[in-house]
Amino acid sequence: MTTDQKAAPAGVRATSGVVHRRSPVTVAETVLRLSAAIRGAGGMVYFVVDHSGEAQRAGGELRDTKVLGFGNPADDVATMAAAPLAALDLPTKILVWSDDDGTVWMTYLKPAWLSKRHNLEPDQAGPLSTVDAVTAQVTSDG
Repeated sequence: MTTDQKAAPAGVRATSGVVHRRSPVTVAETVLRLSAAIRGAGGMVYFVVDHSGEAQRAGGELRDTKVLGFGNPADDVATMAAAPLAALDLPTKILVWSDDDGTVWMTYLKPAWLSKRHNLEPDQAGPLSTVDAVTAQVTSDG
């Protein structure tokens, strides 16, 4: 588990291949900023799943938790053509959530880990690193 700061999310066990980046704003604002950064990088936001909202509608309770799925169709197709099982991990997803202490995090699979998982060549794996750039934009906006 890596983070862009020394502290890790409260209440989470270390998991290999996972990146945690702290967000300086709320979950909702983080999703808005990520969406703008993704569009600015030439990508598309395919979906936002509001897990906490769905939990509430089902009569349950869950910390503020949303998953944003995004990508660039041309890049994603090239990656999946090279490694068909990469479709299991595409589109790229970012979990935006509050930890046990109320800190907001952007959590995603490490691009190098995904590249190794799917045995991708560097030119095939390049688009996977977009997630680092868009999350960095959110952290620098704080």
